[in-house]
Amino acid sequence: MKIVICGGTGQVGNVLARAFLKDKHDVVILSRKLKSAPCRVTLWDAETIGDWAAEFEGADVVINLAGRSVNCRYTAENRQQIMESRVKSTRVVGEAVTRASRPPRVWLQMSTATIYAHRYDGANDEYTGILGGSEADAQDTWRFSIDVAKAWEQAADEWDAPHTRKVKMRAAMVMSPDRGGVFDTLLGLVRRGLGGRAGNGRQYVSWIHYEDFVRAVYWLIQHEEIEGAVNLAAPNPLPNAHFMREMREAWGVPFGLPATEMMLEVGAVFMRTETELILKSRRVVPGKLLEGSFDFQFPTWENASRDLCRQWRATH
Repeated sequence: MKIVICGGTGQVGNVLARAFLKDKHDVVILSRKLKSAPCRVTLWDAETIGDWAAEFEGADVVINLAGRSVNCRYTAENRQQIMESRVKSTRVVGEAVTRASRPPRVWLQMSTATIYAHRYDGANDEYTGILGGSEADAQDTWRFSIDVAKAWEQAADEWDAPHTRKVKMRAAMVMSPDRGGVFDTLLGLVRRGLGGRAGNGRQYVSWIHYEDFVRAVYWLIQHEEIEGAVNLAAPNPLPNAHFMREMREAWGVPFGLPATEMMLEVGAVFMRTETELILKSRRVVPGKLLEGSFDFQFPTWENASRDLCRQWRATH
């Protein structure tokens, strides 16, 4: 297959590109900067149609991952960049898809499980899940993240592409042993004795092992009946306190210092990030994947964290 990955130089893009190249597919990455990569890299500005759009002609799959990192303080300037980088890139991808004389068979548009409400009482699947933004206890930064997710999806929905199947991937945190990723960051806390519960520890953590993420993307490509929003998450989200305990056990650390919400707020300022990434309860389940009998290799965090710790030790 010819696979075009828009904004494919981040962690998730690297995970997918490595897997596709291993399977001998023709992979093209669209990037704002020419970077060293094991596959062909084509420049784009992620805002306007250019010569890069020729890569869409006859492509089997277009995957749009483009967007500024949300791991930052939500200042007015950063908020604008986070929102515009997602909306503008998605709109120009939609334009390129609809302009192509031989359009891609499938457009996989990145979204996020953050679009769902902060809740403890029930799980969010694609059919009955509650979209967030109106929760009484939601902070301003949480509402902003939900607004971004909704605008991201809306930008894809604006385009009528009758010959291209469209899937919006509401992805949970993709856990891989790569440097700088979510798992690497959390493991750093565990290794330093700081991997205790965050806040009250009740908030749910939704996640997916990177190998299951890759397999789920392949599954979406192959199943032509699947379209619309799809949750890419392991089927067993768990509370933060339980999540961190299993991670400590996987690494072999008996204790982790807990952090109060105040401690997290102070730490987030120094680390130039937001506590929403830690404190919001993301209880998301993959309804469509389970309905389609998708076979998770790592359905539980216990097994996933042990495998990721093993891989991290082997590579670092």
